[in-house]
Amino acid sequence: MANHKSAQKRILQNERRRLRNQHYKSTVRNLVKALREAIDKGDGAQASSLLPGTIRQIDKVASKGILPKNRASRIVSRLTLAVNKAQG
Repeated sequence: MANHKSAQKRILQNERRRLRNQHYKSTVRNLVKALREAIDKGDGAQASSLLPGTIRQIDKVASKGILPKNRASRIVSRLTLAVNKAQG
């Protein structure tokens, strides 16, 4: 256990950030999962309606540094290609 007041505060801050980051990551995973399920079903209309919200959330998480920017870009690119392929 931490001996200094500042170290105790840092432990609490780290825990709050960890929980917040975990929430954002799981939200993104659930959105991507729902989008991929729509693509797999062949429902292009639903997939195209889910895509903008998913991209928005991925970009938000990447801007906060929770998800690396290159990984976020790769995910967005692959999802967009898959949705375009499912539509046409």
